[in-house]
Amino acid sequence: MARRKKESVAAPLKWEDVPEIPKEEQPYPLPEGWKWVRLGDVVDISNETQDVFNGEKYIGLEHIEKGGGTTGYGNSGGLKSLKNVFRKNAILYGKLRPYLNKHCIADFKGVCSTDICVFYAKQYALNKFVDLYFNTEFFIENAVNNSRGINLPRVSPKELLRTPFPCPRIEVQKSIVLRIESLFSRLAGAAEKIQTVIDSHEARMQAILHRAFSGELTGTEPRGFFPISHFVQKEKNSIKAGPFGSALKKDSYVPEGYKVYGQEQVISGDEKFGDYFISEEKYQELKSCAIKPGDILISLVGTVGRVLVLSENCRPGVINPRLIKITLNPRKMLPQFFSYYFQSDNFKFSYRKDTHGTTMDVLNMKILKQLTFPNFTLKEQRKIVRVLDAIFIRKEHIKERSEYVLRQLEKSKKTILAKAFSGKLI
Repeated sequence: MARRKKESVAAPLKWEDVPEIPKEEQPYPLPEGWKWVRLGDVVDISNETQDVFNGEKYIGLEHIEKGGGTTGYGNSGGLKSLKNVFRKNAILYGKLRPYLNKHCIADFKGVCSTDICVFYAKQYALNKFVDLYFNTEFFIENAVNNSRGINLPRVSPKELLRTPFPCPRIEVQKSIVLRIESLFSRLAGAAEKIQTVIDSHEARMQAILHRAFSGELTGTEPRGFFPISHFVQKEKNSIKAGPFGSALKKDSYVPEGYKVYGQEQVISGDEKFGDYFISEEKYQELKSCAIKPGDILISLVGTVGRVLVLSENCRPGVINPRLIKITLNPRKMLPQFFSYYFQSDNFKFSYRKDTHGTTMDVLNMKILKQLTFPNFTLKEQRKIVRVLDAIFIRKEHIKERSEYVLRQLEKSKKTILAKAFSGKLI
């Protein structure tokens, strides 16, 4: 059943009648024909809710993209708790974790999470203009600064409606929206081309990895495939998962000491990243999880295929519960060879085959021990690594340049928005 709470919505006003906020609260100067008002002067917030559902389209925070737009929607079937109701063209804004800046314009009617505010633009405001304003640095910073809560920060609708809003006449708003959309479209086209370059180079890299591990690169096929136990050192803890979570609690950490290696090092590819340390006493307690130079660290969850080979100068320490460490026998397999194989589509195929189709986002000791690896001579491995190193360096150079350009494009969007909402774009 839909419920409408009593709303205190003022009678419709003309743009000329909207009160300007005090000078001391105005963030920056605006040109003639603009004025600083409150967000609550240009939008109404809906308090309509519903707790009985009949298959309506449902939008949760998971359906709204950071920076605007949606990834889809769900169905209200099975929903039990109270939800907000929205109509087509409503502006939806996620008040939970405002630093994520999740918002969109609804192109259908439905219901949404109560962590989403439902706004409707008044007659002298354009919903697209308001929605674009949500992407400005000023608005995001204001929402974050006025949020409450540590683990789950929320900004209240009351604070949102108090936000200063630069408001020109609606004809100007329409012109600005068209100009922003045109410029953003060009930037999106440029970003798409850059991403195509990154993707095509990745595809070429995978093709070369396939040639390497199928034997085409060396002219000799692998001498069979063997489980990882065949390639590791014959010593205790040569294949070791991290300790139980209870072994490393918040009070285990100290300002300096032995390093605790986790997913952040593997994902970043930087063994020096992070600042979690444990004492000598704790290190001795977790000695079975200790690392040494040349060890391979493998992430267990969400980033399968990402590994880190520790350097000769790595800081002594232990792995945390989200990693597995492997100590290879240097007479059987080179760590860098292992690393490249883990990044290859050959490995992904082996993963699916050896684990009977397990979704490739989780790894554990049981799965790792099921996997098989190609057996090449050390001479062949060195040749493969030498070729792949040269290609990888070029790939990383192209990737770094491309990502730099993408960051510049994002900066351009921020510049466009800053100009647009200070009256300098048109």
